[in-house]
Amino acid sequence: MLKEIKNTDLFCDYYAQWIKVYKEGAIRPVTLKKYQMTLSWLKKLAPKLKLCDVSRITYQQILNDYALTHEKQTTMDFHHQLKGAIIDAVDDGFILKDPTRKAIIKGKTPTPKKIKYLNQYELHTLLNTLNLKNTINWDWLILLVAKTGMRFSEALAITPNDFDFAHQMLSISKTWDYKANGGFMPTKNRSSIRKIQIDWQTVIQFAELVKRLPIDKPIFITKDRIYNSTVNNILSRHCQKANIPIISIHGLRHTHASLLLFAGVSIASVARRLGHSSMTTTQKTYLHIIQELENQDIDLIMRALSGLS
Repeated sequence: MLKEIKNTDLFCDYYAQWIKVYKEGAIRPVTLKKYQMTLSWLKKLAPKLKLCDVSRITYQQILNDYALTHEKQTTMDFHHQLKGAIIDAVDDGFILKDPTRKAIIKGKTPTPKKIKYLNQYELHTLLNTLNLKNTINWDWLILLVAKTGMRFSEALAITPNDFDFAHQMLSISKTWDYKANGGFMPTKNRSSIRKIQIDWQTVIQFAELVKRLPIDKPIFITKDRIYNSTVNNILSRHCQKANIPIISIHGLRHTHASLLLFAGVSIASVARRLGHSSMTTTQKTYLHIIQELENQDIDLIMRALSGLS
């Protein structure tokens, strides 16, 4: 039962109720957890702050305190998750003026993040170590992620129905909730719903593997609970056996994208294949690869121009 809100109530109590009313059941569980994490930080940073005392200064202080231990982008996300509740509180008359107006977003200097991926030779070496039996196992999932660049949750949700072998296509329209109790879930965003072209070798392999499996059941799910660490450990052992850098299953997604970019595939096509919401996401993620390719382009340009004299 919901309690009646007064402007003398604690801000964190109001925020907890706001999440319950407006977010539970309306957003994905993984997103709901982010709001709940924001709530736990609010309780740490401003446990006694009342709604009527939320001002531009008190709100900015909350952001500043949060920014001491978080990077700028994370602080921005924290701000956005609080702002929705605060705007509602202003509309309902619990807070007189919008305290989020002109908020300054600070944060720790981000640590350099270089994504882990394999080069073409290393990937070939890895795939040669896979134990590809006549029945589905985790090595088949590793192969499929390497060939398609799917997210782990997307790969887990694949059913025989998702393959269109005649047209060499694989449909991505759902994910598997491996972080909680299992079951199908929506994709990360609308752009994640896509069809991925697959090569003939993969078509022949998977057509044989799935032909006797239930058409609407996930081909890789054999028990209730699946752990990301299980597949990462298997992949790690294969990397060690192949004497190549150890990467995660998500690193295989990066490997797939990197190989396409180095092969000259456009950023737009890579973005669509990965299910990114925009090319900006692809450009940000693979900036160092794109810069490397630009350096190669400069060499080609100079060579072409030098031949004009």
